[in-house]
Amino acid sequence: MNGLSNPPVKFFGSRVFLEQSQEFFYPLNVVEKDFLWHTHHSQVARLQLPLSEKHGLPPAPTGIGTLSFDTQQELLWIGTDSGRITSYYGLDLQKYTSVQAHPMHEGRVTQLLFHERGVISLASRSIHLISRRGLTQWHISEPSMTDLKCMSFLGKNGSEILVAGCQSVMYKIDVEKGVIVQEVPTQYEWYMMKFCRYICAGTTSGAVHFLEPDTLSSVKTWQAHSANLSDMDAQDSYLVTCGWSTRPYGPPTLESFAKVYDLKKLEQLPPIPFHTGAAFVQMHPKLSTTSIVSSMSGQLQVANILDPNTSNLLQANLGSYMSQSHLVLAPSGAAWALADLEGVIQIWAGSLNNLRFAESAAPTEFADEVFPPTFMDIDSDIPFSAVGMPYYREKLLSAWPDDQIYELGFLPPKIDPEVIKHMVPSAVGFRAPNPRKTLRNQMDRMSIVTSDGTALTAPKFLSEKNREARSEMEKERRISDAEAFTKPDLAGSTKAEVPVMYRLMEIKYSRYGVDDFDFGFYNKTQYSGLETHITNSYLNPLLQLFKYTPLFRNIALHHASSNCIAESCLLCELGYLFDMLEKAEGQKCHATNFLKAFSSLSEASKLQLTEETSPQSSLEARVQAANRFLLKQIQLDYQRIALMGDSKLDQILVTHAFTNMRCTSCYHETLRTSPKTLIDLSYHALNVNPRMRTSTPAFSRILKDSFEGENSQRMWCDRCRRYQPVQSWETIQSVPSVLMINTGLSKQPDARHLWSIPGWLPERIGLVVEKGRILSLEGEALRAAQRNRQSRHMVVYDLVGLVADVNSGERQKSHMISLINVGLSSRERQIESQWHLFNDFLVRKVDKEEALRFATTWKTPTILTYQYQGANNVIDDSWKDSLDTSCLFMNWSLNPYNVLQHNWPCVLDPSTEQPESGTHLPIDTEFVRLQQEEIEILATGDRQVVRPTREGLARVSVLRANGPHEGLPFIDDYISISEPVVDYVTKYSGVSAGDLDPNLSLHPLVPLKVAYKKLWLLLNLGCVFVGHGLTKDFRNINMFVPKSQMVDTVTLFYNPSRSKRNLSLRFLAWYLLKENIQSETHDSIEDAFTALKLWRKYQEFEDAGILEKMIDEIYTAGRKWNYKVPEKRSDGKNGMGGAATTTTGSVVGGLTVNKGRETPDVDSGVSGPTTPVGKKQAGSEYFESPLK
Repeated sequence: MNGLSNPPVKFFGSRVFLEQSQEFFYPLNVVEKDFLWHTHHSQVARLQLPLSEKHGLPPAPTGIGTLSFDTQQELLWIGTDSGRITSYYGLDLQKYTSVQAHPMHEGRVTQLLFHERGVISLASRSIHLISRRGLTQWHISEPSMTDLKCMSFLGKNGSEILVAGCQSVMYKIDVEKGVIVQEVPTQYEWYMMKFCRYICAGTTSGAVHFLEPDTLSSVKTWQAHSANLSDMDAQDSYLVTCGWSTRPYGPPTLESFAKVYDLKKLEQLPPIPFHTGAAFVQMHPKLSTTSIVSSMSGQLQVANILDPNTSNLLQANLGSYMSQSHLVLAPSGAAWALADLEGVIQIWAGSLNNLRFAESAAPTEFADEVFPPTFMDIDSDIPFSAVGMPYYREKLLSAWPDDQIYELGFLPPKIDPEVIKHMVPSAVGFRAPNPRKTLRNQMDRMSIVTSDGTALTAPKFLSEKNREARSEMEKERRISDAEAFTKPDLAGSTKAEVPVMYRLMEIKYSRYGVDDFDFGFYNKTQYSGLETHITNSYLNPLLQLFKYTPLFRNIALHHASSNCIAESCLLCELGYLFDMLEKAEGQKCHATNFLKAFSSLSEASKLQLTEETSPQSSLEARVQAANRFLLKQIQLDYQRIALMGDSKLDQILVTHAFTNMRCTSCYHETLRTSPKTLIDLSYHALNVNPRMRTSTPAFSRILKDSFEGENSQRMWCDRCRRYQPVQSWETIQSVPSVLMINTGLSKQPDARHLWSIPGWLPERIGLVVEKGRILSLEGEALRAAQRNRQSRHMVVYDLVGLVADVNSGERQKSHMISLINVGLSSRERQIESQWHLFNDFLVRKVDKEEALRFATTWKTPTILTYQYQGANNVIDDSWKDSLDTSCLFMNWSLNPYNVLQHNWPCVLDPSTEQPESGTHLPIDTEFVRLQQEEIEILATGDRQVVRPTREGLARVSVLRANGPHEGLPFIDDYISISEPVVDYVTKYSGVSAGDLDPNLSLHPLVPLKVAYKKLWLLLNLGCVFVGHGLTKDFRNINMFVPKSQMVDTVTLFYNPSRSKRNLSLRFLAWYLLKENIQSETHDSIEDAFTALKLWRKYQEFEDAGILEKMIDEIYTAGRKWNYKVPEKRSDGKNGMGGAATTTTGSVVGGLTVNKGRETPDVDSGVSGPTTPVGKKQAGSEYFESPLK
């Protein structure tokens, strides 16, 4: 043996093992010497597999097809010649699982791969995946699979594998789905594969091909051996192969060299000599240049592939030759196993101290210990209450989910007594006269499932309420529903017992759209909810949580009032949304503009945060990922316009920390900054093993562990130049004013039982940062620290609210709700907490106990928000005094070179036309359709709206109401729309196809954000908008305008006692102003100025004391002409006898302007309405006498 004397041997039963001393080794580095000494020093385990019996033949040793250590658990797996795979746990080789994975006729299991889902096994005609507990996940067998030999992962993520063999087809298989995603034709017969940088694939001819994992194209081909390969292994940048060589006469023999190849340089290195014939090879998992070569008879050689002449020989004298599974090294490098043809498995290791197979082994799950039942002698004297009954905390498998319970049919209808009474025999059965109580072929529905009375009956549409009075029965129904809202019972609730107010809210549509839905029935508070008929409205609860966090609310509104006009700025959109919710004071709102900006971000789609890109993903995981994304995006939006050194947002949201990383192999430490805006709860302190009884960890303990983030994982070590186990932990420098926390229950569902403990979630916590470590306090410990004045460096937080996942069953998908203490965001400090439930557009007040009580079956928390106690009730409205109004005094367009000169609006003069509180501004908007209405025809023939029409703002015009330029627009913006327009409705909008295209439009085009910002500035400056149908217009714009800042001519001339019908702008202009507008198409400038003139006419009637009389006359004329403008006669006069004209008055800047307060001459011959002398003096500021 390389010139050495025969070493002493040591006998173990019938086996002979080598025992060498350190003096026989050639000089190696310390790590390799330690490995050599331990690997051969002693046998630590031995297992004889039971004999197998086949077809009546004498018992024979079990043939071992393959042998592998599990990479994730302390398991050793074997695959037999009969298609069975078996696992053994730990050094005791305790049998863990055994599964017949492949039919016996397919022969031996040739290879095993390990995935986080389980173990993948390969036989000649099938691929099989089982969980480590032995449950089959999937099995793939195709007729084209005839002789499979090998498989390999296609990347480090392990999502796909490549399966090949001595056949003409290879297969790409999705491990998660268990399906073949691609069949790849091939001309080679593949014998074995290893993955390292490339897919190293060996053929039966002795060649090794290096394949690109993505394209499977061959980068390099290396003829390693002249005959078939025997074994090969790859690690880091090196590949070592063993194989057979042909002889001129006789069968092939094992080559006396192990071939070495450099995968980085793609070149061959000097081979490793092995004179007894290299049959098997393994690369050490921790020593990148160390390989172990073995012969068929058990002779082992440990060599450095960079210095192949320096080697060390070991001998394991087996009773027979080694099997095809040869020897394998554990992933930790601390142990190795070998098997022989007699079915004997041996494990060798150097030391039993902390010996582990896997590098970072996950706990192996065992069956619960079954205790024998307690004997109880039951007789007539023992009460039944003494017999114990099982108690279950988790849901039983026998409790079928609601979405899998269906009605199979109906009970047969009962025969009417009248029919039975008059039945007479007939030729076939009986016959009786029809009592005619129902229509032909109609019968009563006899449902098997009866209602439990807990379902919420949808309220009537507003249009229905206007048509009919409520009956006493209707009143009783509403009262019972209100009680169901206000008296929920969460104690012991299951999915079937979810309180009504927690269930999924759905909007019902009538032919009048969403405006006809009675939102007020669901919200009697001063806090507005958000509608759900918008894409990505799953974010509604998170937006409400942001809004009622004062520091978050203040920073968003200050940013919205700045000069930011970035189209996709989410922080601006949040500011606009928060302002709208405050102004609405409990009325309905929707977050259309914010959700549209969110959906437009490509990063959101890449992360699968939108409903279009992740329809099947877990809602809990998606909303937590969206929370992380929004906080990061808000930081970017804030920094876009923030001054250098402005760290206000960082102080509010960012936890400043350093991440310390230490390699457990070389103890090299690195340090890097790791600021984070979100804390993911980590439940390391929770012992999920039911056999070990430990105290329940407090929330403060979980939070502390999550801040410090101690964990261990495999990472790249710069000193070791390889992936090593690395320990990491956080050194905290400072904590933010707002703590955003993801509960992380989707990743560790075993921790859900903690949240079901009453009072486990504290309403107040304290954090102390000292020397990089953090101390978390709650409850009595927090109060004691405050009493003892130990809180000098402590930051105290109050719970603002939370987002919870509600799974209400009843064939409904899960949805999100938020529970918020709105008292922390009120302008006056509240003595008691004011917890409210926000279930989209349903808002209800709840008590603290209910808000902080969770049920693992249907209500679990997802996101928590704590805020620094000193920031409670700090509502900063100083942004209203620092509004950046520069965009109101300038023309800006996406297509400035295409706009015709006369299409530019006349901008305001900053010196003389500053908008201020009370400034009246005529306004009109035009919309195009982005989505048509979707309807469904019911079995009854009724028409039900499934999805209403969705419109987009296309044009907005705002005019001057007085001054020398009265009637001239200072805003006339066309809106650039990125979505497809399904209908321009040109007849009613005046917008044609090319008007919204920046390349074709001759009008000034602006993004929606710019047009919205202008209107938002005018609103917050206190301006009063004058127009027709403004309520609907502002709703479509996604803006709430208080009634005090809106003059709507629809409501001015509305008389519900005469008719429920609203009068059109065209009819009012024709009757009151004698103007014929909108004859061919609509023009927003003309409509806005017409509304201004109608408002002045209204003031004129009101001053004269004839308002009611004139409105009656209008409705009388409306009924006469069916509320439509009569067609013109051949003489040019309208059907009323007077000439309907266009605008009459002065011309300003090319636009004809009519003041609108003038009335016709008394003797003009026009039969339209005239106004007598008013109560005010003629020639007053805003009134002119009709007498001329």
